[in-house]
Amino acid sequence: MPEHDPRPIELVMALRKQGITDAKVLSAIERTPRELFVEAPFTHAAYNNTALPIPCGQTISQPYIVAYSTEVLELGPNMRVLEIGTGSGYQAAVLSKLCRRVYTIERHKPLLLEAEARFKTLKLENVVTKLGDGFKGWPEQAPFDRILLTAAVADVPGILIEQLKPGGILVAPLGNPAGDELESFSQLLTKMIRTETGWKREALIPVVFVPMVPGMPQDPRKTHDGSDRKR
Repeated sequence: MPEHDPRPIELVMALRKQGITDAKVLSAIERTPRELFVEAPFTHAAYNNTALPIPCGQTISQPYIVAYSTEVLELGPNMRVLEIGTGSGYQAAVLSKLCRRVYTIERHKPLLLEAEARFKTLKLENVVTKLGDGFKGWPEQAPFDRILLTAAVADVPGILIEQLKPGGILVAPLGNPAGDELESFSQLLTKMIRTETGWKREALIPVVFVPMVPGMPQDPRKTHDGSDRKR
């Protein structure tokens, strides 16, 4: 990014107009070089307020959704945050500027390796990564103050609920996975606060996220019995 690239400030101004008011969140967005997280063909559009494709059939979320999700998490500087779905690493990079430590899980190894390289380039030493199944969370590091899902689920898996501290906040897109046009807008970004007796749930805004998939991707070079295919 050029030294005096005006695009980060222009993006922050656009986010303000859309209702993002948390100065710390806006500062984190401004200080995160989004061009490092997009694919080469899309670097010209890095600061457009739109989602962009990344490998493995995933997307880097629209900056507004990243900012909004971050704002409603109500982060504090001493908090530990679990992110399900590292993707490009952009959301984790933004979170890292606002809390003590980010634990982020990705099921696609190529995406995770690229994200880890970006974290290293940016010297984000408070981001911890894991290759794994997001539906299982990260029990070894639980409990967390906050949990953010960056893929859509019909409902939050119970095992993730158990990994959130009492009084903690979980934010997730709930509803049908983005599919045909009629169902694409049936997800709602939802904020859930764990109480002593259960959950306080608040539906926020309509969103479109890729579906959260259980398990790990199968290696196309392996057969069903795990042996290498002959080429």
